[in-house]
Amino acid sequence: MEFNSFQDFRLSEEIKKALGGLEYNIPTEVQQQVIPIALENKDLLVKAQTGSGKTAAYAVPICEQIEWLENKPQALILTPTRELAVQVKEDFTNIGRFKRIKAAAIYGRHSFSIEKTELKQKSHVVAGTPGRVLDHIRKGTLPLNKINYLVIDEADRMLDMGFLEQVESILKELQTERVTMMFSATIPEEIKNITSKYMRDPDYIDISKSDTPAKDIKHSLYYTDNEDKFELLREVTIIENPDSCIIFCRTKEQVDLVCNHLSDMGYPCNKIHGGMEQDERLSSMNRFKRGEFSYLVATDLAARGIDVENISLVINYDLPFEREVYVHRTGRTGRAGQRGKAISFVTSSEGRYLKEIENFIGFEITEAVRPAKEQVALMKPVFDKKQKAAPVIKRMKSDNLNKEIMKLKFYGGKKKKLRATNFVGVISNLDGVTAEDIGIISIQDTLTYVEILNGKGQLVLEAMQNTMIGGKQLKVTKA
Repeated sequence: MEFNSFQDFRLSEEIKKALGGLEYNIPTEVQQQVIPIALENKDLLVKAQTGSGKTAAYAVPICEQIEWLENKPQALILTPTRELAVQVKEDFTNIGRFKRIKAAAIYGRHSFSIEKTELKQKSHVVAGTPGRVLDHIRKGTLPLNKINYLVIDEADRMLDMGFLEQVESILKELQTERVTMMFSATIPEEIKNITSKYMRDPDYIDISKSDTPAKDIKHSLYYTDNEDKFELLREVTIIENPDSCIIFCRTKEQVDLVCNHLSDMGYPCNKIHGGMEQDERLSSMNRFKRGEFSYLVATDLAARGIDVENISLVINYDLPFEREVYVHRTGRTGRAGQRGKAISFVTSSEGRYLKEIENFIGFEITEAVRPAKEQVALMKPVFDKKQKAAPVIKRMKSDNLNKEIMKLKFYGGKKKKLRATNFVGVISNLDGVTAEDIGIISIQDTLTYVEILNGKGQLVLEAMQNTMIGGKQLKVTKA
């Protein structure tokens, strides 16, 4: 059967409504192939490049099959990075918005006690890094007896980062009666071994050749030396004058240095690397997604799993030593059918790494001619004008979905013996309100947060000033 639209899939109206709000109209190839099979609860091994839309490929069928009344987690998503765990949580929250699906993200260098409290509440989906997931399992704070779906996302990246042993430890703890889906850009022998040991006759889908972002990217390189790199960067950015650009460096020290130099020259830029606090990293990434600044300087931390639309240029300030990393970095541009550019700076000692990259991607990268000083000077006024202009803030796909949502804060929670059903029952009986107008409910010890959908937040806020829940009159405010 042809799946030319998300409306063609066997999905509930709640999921279709959310996909429409997110402007997910035409499924990508990985979504067309994965969703129907995943809806049949079959194990899957999927070879797909970054930027192919695979998160929605597994999030849509899992959201469709989640049982809202079950309080314990039903799906576990393993990710190699904290950023990807947060991104996956957001995607599940948005896709499952009208089913009131609650997702949680757990990862290292985040408060364990906060995560423990969140996991005590109703959580349908948990996305996390292997180390932190294992911590919660061993401490008994992540119940596994209701996990029906396991997704191992970016499996080859897990291998690169040394997480495969932890992943195996998690697999041994899970019940065998489950659906397992594994997504990877490459399928090395170690991943094949895990597939044979822990998956049940998985269907194999390979869209890596037909859906690779490389076909939409113009690759080029400049030969240079370390002392001249920054001047070359200045010249290239003036000539290219990108709307958005990620500059990749090997180390956090180099990221700091390049970002500081660019800032001193008036570039609207920021950075992301592993030495930064998590909140600072997430803030930087979100601001970049919104278009608040044009240049993001990053280590390979940001090279994978972060869905940033319309990156017009990727610059490898430092050529990666690993050929797969080149694909992951350059895959930040040329996404979803858009055209992109990838430019690499190569020193005389890096010829071997360049050759390995070219063998891996299947073509020689074109050497570019360094722009003449006169050409740079001619383009400089146009470049300066763009840098000084006020940023055009991008509208995110989730904005449309969330614009009619108001989150209410009720001053009462578990200590007053309140449950989600108490809130649903009372609010859905208000004049002009139905259960479909109630979103995610998060109950804490002394507070409860309730999302009200479809622009009915103010109506509910006013009505609840004089309406009791569970025989108690609670103070309620806009969160």
